This record gives sequence, C-alpha cells and structure tokens, in this order.
Amino acid sequence: MDSKSFDRAYAARQSQAEAALRRIMKKRRGEPSLLYEAMEYSLFAGGKRFRPVLMLSAHALGQKTDDRILDFASAIEMIHTYSLIHDDLPAMDDDDFRRGKPTCHRVYGEAMAVLAGDGLLNLAFEIMADAAADTPDAKGTGAMAAVAKAAGGMGMIGGQTADMEGMALPTEGELLTFIHYRKTGALLRASLEAGMILSGTGEDALGSIREYGDALGMVYQIRDDLLDTQGSAEMLGKPVGSDERNDKKTFVTVYGKEKAQTLLTEWLKRALASLAPFGEDGKFLRDMVRYAAARNH
Repeated sequence: MDSKSFDRAYAARQSQAEAALRRIMKKRRGEPSLLYEAMEYSLFAGGKRFRPVLMLSAHALGQKTDDRILDFASAIEMIHTYSLIHDDLPAMDDDDFRRGKPTCHRVYGEAMAVLAGDGLLNLAFEIMADAAADTPDAKGTGAMAAVAKAAGGMGMIGGQTADMEGMALPTEGELLTFIHYRKTGALLRASLEAGMILSGTGEDALGSIREYGDALGMVYQIRDDLLDTQGSAEMLGKPVGSDERNDKKTFVTVYGKEKAQTLLTEWLKRALASLAPFGEDGKFLRDMVRYAAARNH
C-alpha cells in the first residue's frame, strides 16, 4: 500500500464529506437550539468519516455519478453518530469520553443525549427522503432502503441488542460473528451498497461489494477489540479496557490475542479477494481494508 497516495485520496473524500455535513446542518438547523447544539457537538467531534468515505469510494466504481451522493453520505454519518451517542449512555456502555472529548450525555445530560441521537437519526432519513423525492427513481429509494435495513432490527440495532442480551447460539464465536455482522458490519456494507446503487451498478458488482463490506466490518471490529487491550486513551480518544470492565465478549476475550489476530488476517484476505472483479479500480478499497486492519485509533 502506498500510504501517502492513500492518505491523500482519503483526505480528499473526507474533506468532501465534512463540507457536505456542515452545509446540510447549517441549512437544516432549527429550534429548539439546544437540541441542534447537542446534535452538532457529537457530529463534529472529529470523526474519520469512514462510512461517507466508503460510500463515495464505492460510488466512484459505478457507471455514473449521481449528484445526490453527498446527501446520502451525510445521512450515513448522522446515523453512525446517533448510534455512538446512544452507545455511550449509562444504559449501554456508560462511557465518559469519545474521540477525546466528553460524551454527549456528560455535556448535555442523558435525556438530551437521547433526543440528540433521535434527532440525527430522523434527520438522516429526512435528508435521504428529500433527495429521493427530488429525482424520483429506483436508485434513490433503493439506496435509502439499503441504509434503513442496515440501521434497524435486522442490522445495527439487532446487533446491539444481541450484544447486550445475548442469544442462544452454539458457540461464543458464532454469537460474536452474528453481533458484529450487524452491529458493525451492516452500516459499513450499506455505505458501500448505497453508493453503488446510486451509480446504477448491476447486481453482480453489488454482490461483490456486499461481500467486501461484510469482511471489512469483521476486520474493523477485530482490530477494535485488539486496540481496546493494547492502545492508550490518548491514542484512541476513549478509555481502554472498557470491554473487560463491562464484561463484554470480544474477539480477544473469546479467542485470545493471537487467535484474534489470525482471524483478522483471514477476514482481510476475504475482503481483498472480494474486490477482484473491480481490478485496478478497486485499489482504494483494497488500501482501505489494509488501513482498517493496521489502524491505531
């Protein structure tokens, strides 16, 4: 991986996503002002914009550019941010810091944090619905449906529920895979899928990008679990060891560090193999999963 080339390409798409988010929030900001202040506090807390970058990158693989892509990319980041606000609440993971800053509920209180998360989720669907209505076609509604499925009970929320409540599956490893296909992987997969749908891509390419999204989600989560045991609060922007303190099952607690690293490598190979149909055009996404496997924060 040419890290400098990748960093430049990532920064360009991250900048696009950031500008779109700020433009949209400036346009959509309303009353009560405290609600929007809390929403923006978490939305602009310094995230990597990983999901919007994925969506823009998958869109670039498609047949043509759709001007609505930045609306959808902004919406996916709002959904991700809402999930982090709720994830940090005392009723969930009870974390005090996120991205090096006090979490939303520590600044605005639990009730306002719940409402800020709800506000971002609903605003995301408002933005996608408006974009789909502006140019009525199957691409807009298809992209929105992919995101809705990934964010709901069959996706991220279902994964979070299984993470909290557990399920009757034969092994802890199978439970972990079930959880993170949905809790982490679903929104990553939907970012890629929606980007390609908007570009008018055919079903074969969509199948390949879904496989890549699933594998990328597992790489990202396993690396996250490893970082929770070997990173630092300064590096990660949040407390380390919180999974162990909360008695959460992770790939490290279930398999140990060595086996978890082996699993990460296996999923990385699967992600890279899934991009074969895209040839040289898939270079950025190949570099993206390598970055996810080696990241330090």
